[in-house]
Amino acid sequence: MKISKVLLATVLTSGFLIAGCAVGDDDHDEYKRGYRSSLDVAPVSNASYSEECGDCHMAYQPGFLPARSWEKMMGNLEDHFGENAELDSETQQQLTQYMVENSAEHADYKRSKAMMKSLADYQTPLRISETRYFIRKHDELPRRVVEDNPEVSSFSRCEVCHTKADSGSYNEHQVNIPGFGQWDD
Repeated sequence: MKISKVLLATVLTSGFLIAGCAVGDDDHDEYKRGYRSSLDVAPVSNASYSEECGDCHMAYQPGFLPARSWEKMMGNLEDHFGENAELDSETQQQLTQYMVENSAEHADYKRSKAMMKSLADYQTPLRISETRYFIRKHDELPRRVVEDNPEVSSFSRCEVCHTKADSGSYNEHQVNIPGFGQWDD
């Protein structure tokens, strides 16, 4: 009886150790098996938003900023980062509604939630790249890789390095920086 208890304890302990090692070693492929099968942020699902905003820059997913940021941005389109991006009243209202309804605090996605956690209630960022969350996620990138790289030139050009950004995937293992290749910190 005593031997069977010792044997059982040994088998169970070994099983837990092996399972722990297997789970702990799996840091690169977990998104392929379901743990991270959901996207990082909801992809853009509004054709008008894609067209109007995507004409000049990437149509950023609304889940990267809180509603208050999108409302402030859409309320000042005559000076949209130095450009006049004014829209007719109806289009502006529709796009604002889409952005607010799909903003970070209304999205059930990993990066949207992380973005909201990184912001204080009083913060109303207009640039994703100036948020604490974004800075923390990109702090290991030297200036020469992004800002001094003529193929990238700015952190605001997500789609250049994040190969699946348009679909809402910002997985760090899918980053390919022009002139530098696959990036792995």
